[in-house]
Amino acid sequence: MIIQVCVGSSCHLKGSEEVVGLFQKAIEDHGLDSDVTLAGSFCVGKCNRIGVTVQVDDQVFTGVTRENFKEFFDNNVLGKLNQERM
Repeated sequence: MIIQVCVGSSCHLKGSEEVVGLFQKAIEDHGLDSDVTLAGSFCVGKCNRIGVTVQVDDQVFTGVTRENFKEFFDNNVLGKLNQERM
């Protein structure tokens, strides 16, 4: 799985650095270092007024924040990995 967090100027101002840190910690805490590649990306053209744009494999999500990170990670990372393993 490849997770790309937008670090362009708009997302940077909305907290992309913090979201990257949350991903790093969650990936480590769940032992997913060999399953997930975390990368930064520049603007993917899906800017939103709230939160950061994140791409998980081919799917683009907008509005990821510290407040909704856990739900996002559980649903779109852990959930997807669990489906792939079945």
